[in-house]
Amino acid sequence: MDIKTLDQIKDQFYGPEGTPERDRIENELQALRIGLKIRAAREKMCLTQEELAQRVGKKRSFISKVENDGGNITLKTLYEIVEHGLGRKLHVEVV
Repeated sequence: MDIKTLDQIKDQFYGPEGTPERDRIENELQALRIGLKIRAAREKMCLTQEELAQRVGKKRSFISKVENDGGNITLKTLYEIVEHGLGRKLHVEVV
């Protein structure tokens, strides 16, 4: 049985790191991770999407979109959701 790492599978299907297709996929995965982290924090606080939306002055459908996609969210909005809505600290790192 030929076992491959996740990076080897990504290389095979999307190309090596630094190629446009691989960068696109990595960015989409990062956006998905952000949405999942927001959902997990909200659920840990026993908040509904509606309650979180009210805390940050957004619609429930917007919170749903962020949690399910995470893409096309501004840094300002992410800050509002995390710091004002969830009472957490947002840490952004550039590597």
